[in-house]
Amino acid sequence: MDLTGICPLTTDAVLRRAAAVVPDVEAVVNADERVTFAGLAREVETVRAALAAAGVRRGDHIGLCLGNGPRWVALFLAITSLGAVTVPVNTRFKAGELEYALRQSEVRLLFVAEKVLSSSFVPLLREICPAVDARLPDPALPELRQVVVVGVDVPAGARSWQEFLDGAGEPVPAVCEPDDVALIQYTSGTTSFPKGVLLTHRSMCADAFFSGTRLGLRAGDRFYSGRPFFHVAGTTLSILSCLQQLATLVTAERFEPGAVLELLEAERCTHFAGNDTIALMLLNHPDRPRRRLSLRGAWLAASPTVVRRVIDELGATEAVVGYGLSEASPNVAQSCWWEPEELRVEGSMPPEPGVSVRLSETGEIQVRGWNVMRGYYAMPEQTAAALDGEGWLSTGDLGRIDERGRLSFTGRAKEIIRVGGENVAPTEVEAILHRHSAIRQAAVVGVPDERLVEVPFAFVVLNGDAEPDELLDWCRGEMAGFKVPRYLRVVAGFEGIGMTASSKIQKKQLAEHARRLLEEA
Repeated sequence: MDLTGICPLTTDAVLRRAAAVVPDVEAVVNADERVTFAGLAREVETVRAALAAAGVRRGDHIGLCLGNGPRWVALFLAITSLGAVTVPVNTRFKAGELEYALRQSEVRLLFVAEKVLSSSFVPLLREICPAVDARLPDPALPELRQVVVVGVDVPAGARSWQEFLDGAGEPVPAVCEPDDVALIQYTSGTTSFPKGVLLTHRSMCADAFFSGTRLGLRAGDRFYSGRPFFHVAGTTLSILSCLQQLATLVTAERFEPGAVLELLEAERCTHFAGNDTIALMLLNHPDRPRRRLSLRGAWLAASPTVVRRVIDELGATEAVVGYGLSEASPNVAQSCWWEPEELRVEGSMPPEPGVSVRLSETGEIQVRGWNVMRGYYAMPEQTAAALDGEGWLSTGDLGRIDERGRLSFTGRAKEIIRVGGENVAPTEVEAILHRHSAIRQAAVVGVPDERLVEVPFAFVVLNGDAEPDELLDWCRGEMAGFKVPRYLRVVAGFEGIGMTASSKIQKKQLAEHARRLLEEA
């Protein structure tokens, strides 16, 4: 599909258009800062000049280890405008994970916050790269030549943020092209060795445009997204979608449902983004009934039960459902705000324009089109395993395609529970559990069983009084017998068991926790 003329296809072109059309509209808002599109363009110009003065050139890999906010956005846009590549660093990383990401991606310049929430990164950097206290490079990270610290604890081998800006010379032009790599996005680390996904300006900018259009974002709308900017849903579906649609991005470093409800009200947000976990935490928070919200729409990766509640209880009548993965920039398919409500609630989605979707013999979703990654950085074998000779990407996810060509996501292939001769999708069982009035949130995993190979184990957070046996009896009347959880455990929440920075429950950790509980019993 020829995307030329449909939308701007470089991050610089997207920013320049927004600054020209709506200069005084707020571009990014967080707890401490507000910046307009014109102000953001000026900041990007300054940062670009400082990057050029620091020796950054086309193709260089620049790491960002910062919390959500205007500075992250300005750096991302400035780096990519020079044809350099942004490497977002997960701010939940520990020393070993940080060292791996910086080394494997061959980062040359790193911007790092002294502290993000409870994580202090300068001590981690000293641990993995002792030369930062003297003079870089360090044998452990031979490609890392410069570090810029946002904060007061600046090692002798690094520079402060102000020193970096003070080094800027005359303005320099943007030199990026649509087919330049813009991002090395590390996968969430469900494997032993996370892979760096190579995404281009074209794939990210177009994906952002189509997603924002289908979401119903318009000039002047205000979109709350707590997605971390170190995830592609933060860069593409939050930063770039708002830039493409001339909307304000309202964000925060931490998702706390009470504070977010207050923010949605105070900022008069028209849209928000979230998964089942985020939506349920907002819906079930005790402050929710007294908040006067202005929501019109939402981007959701959620079950029909949750989508229905978001529409009915939060007033987001234009809510849509999306499916994607990092390797696809990320959106593959998304419903549209103008479609009938029943289509959007059921989770049936048309693929993005120009994107082809098919199912393998095992029901795995495969994708081909302009949104598919260039490959994994410096991992030819893994790239060859994910992309076939015709450009089809194997997603590892399961789905259905109906007679209209609409895709429905049914679960992760690795999470499917094999109960005897039946396949059980945890998402299906969770959706049914969410219909029970006493259940605030549910997560289901498979655990070993001598007779049936695997059986479902459900964890539930309650918002009322209910006994496990009572809930299991209810389940037997709502789902086929092989889907009924063999075990059900009430928990206070999932934070202490395993949850990602984007508030996704980590099923691998949850399954390990379930197996430990069974062993102890």
